[in-house]
Amino acid sequence: MPPSIHHIAIAVHDLDAALAFYRDILGLEVTERHEVPEEGVEIAFLPAGEGEIELLRPLDKESGVARFLEKRGEGLHHVCLAVEDIEAAMEQLRAAGARLLSEGPRVNVHGTRYVFVHPKSAHGVLLELYEAAE
Repeated sequence: MPPSIHHIAIAVHDLDAALAFYRDILGLEVTERHEVPEEGVEIAFLPAGEGEIELLRPLDKESGVARFLEKRGEGLHHVCLAVEDIEAAMEQLRAAGARLLSEGPRVNVHGTRYVFVHPKSAHGVLLELYEAAE
């Protein structure tokens, strides 16, 4: 089964200001909001159709999202694709010469395994692969 879009992540300076637009003006519901210290971000998820919008706010000036904001400003940070087998997807990407940002998948608080693909391997887009916990 081919990958599907899980979420689109948007880097923001002020999460509350971004929520004032996405939640209050567009009417999207916030289903999750919490800090992810190991990634240096606070996130909010807002379902939109089959996928979600993930808003990312850096927790400190050293995080990858903070560096992204300083260099590029607010906007699209990454696209996340859901895959059935993350190891198989990683193997396929490596065989094709793609650069992954970690040797193996990481695991978030929900048990979802994920890995990032370097933008140079994905035509300028930071790509995240998700294998949801069952």
